[in-house]
Amino acid sequence: MPFWMLISDFLHDIKANKTRVFLTTFAVIWGTQAIVLMMAFGRGFRERITTAMMNGGNNIIRIYGGQTGVKYQGLPIGRFIRFTEKDADLLRASIPQIQESVPSYGRGGVQLRNGENTATTYLEAVYPQFEFLRNMYPKAGGRFLNETDLEQKRRVLYLGAEITEELFGSEDAVGKTVEMDGIPFTIIGVMQSKLQMGMSEGPDTRRAIIPFTTFESLYYHRYLRMITVRPNTFSNIQFVRDEIRRVLGRTLRFDPEDDEAVHMWDFVTNIKEMSQVFTGIEIFLGIMGGLTLLIAGVGIANIMYVVVKERTREIGIKLAIGARTKHIIAQFLFESLLITGTGGLIGILYSWGVVTLVSMIPVENEGLAYLGTPEISSSVVLITVSVLTSIGLVSGVFPARKAAGLDPVESLRYE
Repeated sequence: MPFWMLISDFLHDIKANKTRVFLTTFAVIWGTQAIVLMMAFGRGFRERITTAMMNGGNNIIRIYGGQTGVKYQGLPIGRFIRFTEKDADLLRASIPQIQESVPSYGRGGVQLRNGENTATTYLEAVYPQFEFLRNMYPKAGGRFLNETDLEQKRRVLYLGAEITEELFGSEDAVGKTVEMDGIPFTIIGVMQSKLQMGMSEGPDTRRAIIPFTTFESLYYHRYLRMITVRPNTFSNIQFVRDEIRRVLGRTLRFDPEDDEAVHMWDFVTNIKEMSQVFTGIEIFLGIMGGLTLLIAGVGIANIMYVVVKERTREIGIKLAIGARTKHIIAQFLFESLLITGTGGLIGILYSWGVVTLVSMIPVENEGLAYLGTPEISSSVVLITVSVLTSIGLVSGVFPARKAAGLDPVESLRYE
């Protein structure tokens, strides 16, 4: 059958069933945009949350001392477990699966002053590796701590973007001097703004960072705030955690099975679990959108059955003058696929427009920033097109077979 005749029959059916065709096409549009948009926003949200988690800790495990919860080797319950720099070195030397084991000090309530501007912050004393372990990358024109800062115990300061603004406003702070608890420090860098989850003592944007050795010379703290560990393999994090407890338990004399003695904040496991949650959400959203398209498919099939009934006499005439079964089937399959394809195309174009507009909106609110930038995945589009094609075929094949199976004589008698 010529293509123009298929189009002509299709337009005739639309005129005869305007309301049904409109509602069914709208259902296809709705189902298509529901799948594509939900997946697009879900993908953006997933990537933004993962980035925020990584900004708090780049595949690291934070280790904090606690209090013993069980007796061990004659020692009482409630004994405080505290770490020194030697414990961090011991972990690195004793556990081959550990790539980095870095100690750090911490001190709250530190006062910073620049003229009349003051700010209170949490101070961390760290090694240069923290730039990568905690994604503390500097803005252009500044730098993070280096080995020379450590060796010479320099009084240099690395600040978060938020606290820098409180002290200097829009002025460039790099190279300027501020007083920290009355002691002058030179600012060597300002951290880039970042979205962060997994905070400890506040966000990094309000953090003040100095060299580990400088802190020791000023405050004389005996014990560390924490030890930050980065495994060199992420396939068996539980083994690394168990080894950490075993090594520290042997040295500091606590039961390795005592969860209260040592606390760990495991970013590696948290990111994996978050990824599994988002995978489950995406599957759920896909099922919801698929059900919507299925309902639309039922509507298409209903329209095709109505068309077969209304055009029974016409079909009989075509069969009587020599039309083949495949021509009749092709006609109704074409109409079914055209309705599905039109609705699907409109739905995809609408989704693309929404995503483009949302991506152009500047996000200043931190809560909205967590939504991320929606992204239409090519795989989602391909799957959606495949589902639409399948629904169009299934919705049209049964009415088409019914039409092709009509008896020409009986069809001609039909009124």
